[in-house]
Amino acid sequence: MSPDLAPELPETIDRIWVYLSTTPLLWLTLTLAVYWLGDRIYQRLNLAPLANPVAISVVLIIAALLVTGTPYPTYFEGAQFVHFLLGPATVALAIPLYLNRRVVARTLLPMALALLAGSVTAIGSAVAIASALGASTETILSLAPKSVTTPIAMGISERLGGLPSLTAVMVILTGILGAMIVTPVLNFMGIKDWKARGFAAGVAAHGIGTARAFQINALAGTFAGIAMGLNGLITAILVPLLISLF
Repeated sequence: MSPDLAPELPETIDRIWVYLSTTPLLWLTLTLAVYWLGDRIYQRLNLAPLANPVAISVVLIIAALLVTGTPYPTYFEGAQFVHFLLGPATVALAIPLYLNRRVVARTLLPMALALLAGSVTAIGSAVAIASALGASTETILSLAPKSVTTPIAMGISERLGGLPSLTAVMVILTGILGAMIVTPVLNFMGIKDWKARGFAAGVAAHGIGTARAFQINALAGTFAGIAMGLNGLITAILVPLLISLF
C-alpha cells in the first residue's frame, strides 16, 4: 500500500461505516447472524438450557451496539422486520394446537387449575418482592405482568400507569431465565409428562419458553403455546385485581 494512501484508509472505513450503520439491512443482517451463531452454539451443546440462543443473541447485539455507539432506535429500524414476524409466528401456534386437539380437550380442567395457580404466583411474587424491596408504585405496576408475552404485558403496564419500556425488559429477562432453568427445575422435581412440562414453560416464560418447549418435544410445545395465550388473557384480568390488594 502506498504511504500516501495509508492515512486515508481509516477515514474511508469511517465513512463506509457511517453509511452502513444507518442502513436497516445492516441491523437485520446482524440480528439474523447472531441468532444463527447462538443457535449453532445451542445445537453443538446438545440443546443445553444455559446456552439459550436468545440469551446469546441479546448479549452479542448489546455488545455490538455499545461498541459502535449505535442508538437503539437506529438498530430497531432494521430489527423491526423480525419483530413483525412475531405476529404470524404466534398465529402459527394454532397448527399444533389443532393437530393435538383431542389431547387438549381431555386436559381442560387440569390446565385451568394450573393456569390460575401459575398466573397468581407469577403476578403475586413479582408484586410482593418488589414491594418488600421498597420499589415505587410505578415500578411495581411495570413488573406485575412480566410473565406474559411482550405486547400484552406492555399494554397492561401502560393501562395501569407503569413503564412499558421497563415491562418489556423484564418480560424478555423472564423469558430467557425461564427457558434456561425450566428443564433443570422440572427434571429435579421429577415431572416427566410433556403436557405438564410444556404448560409450565408457557405460563412461566411465555414465547421464549414456548420456543424452548417446541425444540424439545412437539406435544410440550403445543401445551406451552396454549399456556402462553391463556396466561396473557387471565393476567390482563388478574393484575388489576391483585394490585388493588397491595
